[in-house]
Amino acid sequence: MSGSPIYVAIDTPDLDRARAVAERVRRHVGGLKLGLEFFCANGHQGVRAMAEIGLPIFLDLKLHDIPNTVGKAVQALRPLAPAILTVHAAGGRAMMEDAKAAAPAATKVVGVSVLTSLDGEDLRSIGVESDPHAQVARLTALARESGLDGIVCSGAEVRAARKLWPDGYFVVPGVRPAAGAAADQKRVATPRAALDAGASVLVIGRPITQAEDPDRAARAIEATL
Repeated sequence: MSGSPIYVAIDTPDLDRARAVAERVRRHVGGLKLGLEFFCANGHQGVRAMAEIGLPIFLDLKLHDIPNTVGKAVQALRPLAPAILTVHAAGGRAMMEDAKAAAPAATKVVGVSVLTSLDGEDLRSIGVESDPHAQVARLTALARESGLDGIVCSGAEVRAARKLWPDGYFVVPGVRPAAGAAADQKRVATPRAALDAGASVLVIGRPITQAEDPDRAARAIEATL
C-alpha cells in the first residue's frame, strides 16, 4: 500500500468503473474518496466492495442536518469504519459534537469549511459577508472547539488554517497539477503547493480518473511530491 497523501476521488456512480480505476491506481495513491454520487448509487454494499481493494476509504458525504439526525446517520455508517468522514462545519457546534461522538474512534471526522466551488461573490449571495479566507478561519476555530479532527479547505486557505490549528488534520480538495484545468473549482492549488502549505491529504479526481492512463497520471503527480 502506498503511503501517499493522495486520495483519488472516485466520482462515478458506476461500481464496475469505480473498481477498475481504483485497481489501476492503487499502488500510487494513499486512499479512495467516495462521494455522494457513488454512495447514493451503491450504498453500504458499494463501499464494502471498494474497501476490498485494500486502501483506506474517505467517505465524503458532507452531512448537514440537525444534530440528532447527523448523529444517527454517522451511527448508521459505523459498520463501514471509514478512515475519514465529512460533515459541514456550518451545521454548528452541537451537530459536529454529535457526529464525532457517534463515529468510530479510528475515523477522522472533518468539517467542510467553504466548498472549493464557491468564491466571495457566491458567499455574499447566500448572506455570508466574510470572504472565503475569513469564513474558513471562523469555521476552523469552531470545528476545533467542537472536537473534530480537522477540516476540509482549499489550498489557498490551508496555511492559515494550520496556523490556527497546528495539530489539525487538513483535507485539501480542488487539487490540480500545474497543467490541469480547474473545471468547476474556483479555488485550486497544485499538489506540491498544497502539501507545502500544510495539507494532510490531497483529494485529486479528474486529473487521474479521466486521464488516458490513470496509473501513469497518479505516478506523475506522486513524483512531484
